[in-house]
Parts: sequence; C-alpha cells; structure tokens
Amino acid sequence: MGLCAGCHGGCCRAFAVPISGADILRLEEGVGVQFWQFVCRWADPAGRIAGSIAPHFRFADEPDTPFAICLLQTASTQFPQATKCLFLEEFPATAESPRGTARCAVYEHRPSACRAFPLRLDAASMLGVIYDVLANGRAGNDPAYQLCPRPWTPEDVDPVQSVQDLVISRYEMLFFHTVARIWNQRCGPWELFPEFLREVYRNRVQSAEPVQAAALPRAA
Repeated sequence: MGLCAGCHGGCCRAFAVPISGADILRLEEGVGVQFWQFVCRWADPAGRIAGSIAPHFRFADEPDTPFAICLLQTASTQFPQATKCLFLEEFPATAESPRGTARCAVYEHRPSACRAFPLRLDAASMLGVIYDVLANGRAGNDPAYQLCPRPWTPEDVDPVQSVQDLVISRYEMLFFHTVARIWNQRCGPWELFPEFLREVYRNRVQSAEPVQAAALPRAA
C-alpha cells in the first residue's frame, strides 16, 4: 500500500467516490454485499463529484437532477464530526499515530477510482502522471480530511499495475457513459436501477457476429 500504510484514510473521508457498473458487480460478487448496502446516488448539479470522468444519471423521481453513482458513506467513530467510506475500517489513535489508522476492508475488490489514485492518464503519451494531491480534501483544517503527508513520487507507484488499473478505470467509465445514455433516454426509477445494471453487464459479451446497439437493454 506504499504511502498509504499507517494513514488515517483522509481521502476515504473527504471524497465521494464515483463507481462504475463494473465496480458494483466486482464488490457484489467478491465481497458478497448487495447493491443497496453500499451504493448511493449523490446529487451533483455542479459536477464536482463526476468531474470530467464519471457520467450523470437521472431518475424518475427527480428527472432534473444529475446524480453521480457513488460508494455510500457512513458516520466515523474516530472523527465523530466526519463521515467516511462504508468500507473504511478505523483503528484507535496511538502515540505513533495520533489520528488513528484506517484501512480498506475490501482492498482486493476496491473500485477503479481508488486503484488509480493518485494518477491520471496522459492521452498523448499513454503514461501515468501523478497529480498534485491537496493538503486537505475539504475547506478548513479538519484533521479528518487531511490527505497525504508528503507528495507522491514515481517510486511510490507500481509502474505496471498502477497504469493498468488507470487504463481499465478510464475504459470502464467510458462504457459507463454509454450505460448512462441508455438509462437517461427513459429515466427510470432508482429502485429498478440495480437490475438494469445487471442486465446491461450480462449482455456485455456477445458472439462473433456484429454486435448491434440493441443488444444492450433499454431502461425500464
């Protein structure tokens, strides 16, 4: 885990984590959790959560609101004033770690956005580029949201696996944009969204004949 070892998990508290359909299926199958236990929709009218990466979905109960599909956050025990990713396990403070430590309970099945952090893909060179990580993930100086203790360096990142994770993350979000376009044509109810996703991904592998757009299901 490199630079993350011994960290209190500030990034897992400060940010809503956008996830793709592939991330959802990976967690359902690998961890044994159900959609409603870990997925939420975050209203994102300003686009701060989705950014230029994740798609927006619209739902029948609030058709004018763009939503990002994210990991659910819950109350923190280590920092009562803060929330945290549902899957972040917290451990008490010690003399060596006065803010406590934390770890991802689903690390092997974590979403692509978490796997790719803190890299972005340079489109021209296909190289992974380390982006600058802010000192604090939210306004103010709340210690719960303090991020990395020092800047990341290339030596902190696996040059093969990390870039592979980054490429997969980008590809999966591009596909999720296609999923969003299909869903938003009909703007179905949130309650039917999980089954729609499962149907889309069940149809993702086709036979050798030319694949038609109709192979993907319509929203309910």
